[in-house]
Amino acid sequence: MDDVFRALADPARRAILDRLFLRNGQTLGELTNDADMSRQGLSKHLRILEDANLISVHWHGREKRHYLNPMPIAEIVHRWVGKFEDARLENLADIKRNAERKEKRHG
Repeated sequence: MDDVFRALADPARRAILDRLFLRNGQTLGELTNDADMSRQGLSKHLRILEDANLISVHWHGREKRHYLNPMPIAEIVHRWVGKFEDARLENLADIKRNAERKEKRHG
């Protein structure tokens, strides 16, 4: 999971993931057309994203296409965000129960 956090820490890599989200299966050339960086710089970012399993690469003939893999992000949401969300929802349920008890006593 550390590789995923490191990969997501860079705004250029997040921008690549956003572009793949909008149009999945792009080649290096297609991604370079929309980027403010060289092919070599973009290739480096793609390698880091691939090593973190955030993208997968598939060959279609002689074209290498890059696809978004949302599973590592989903695992982060489940592992890190989910537990905090569960606690927040439990607190809201407690507030609701307390308000209902007070209403019954005074109502």
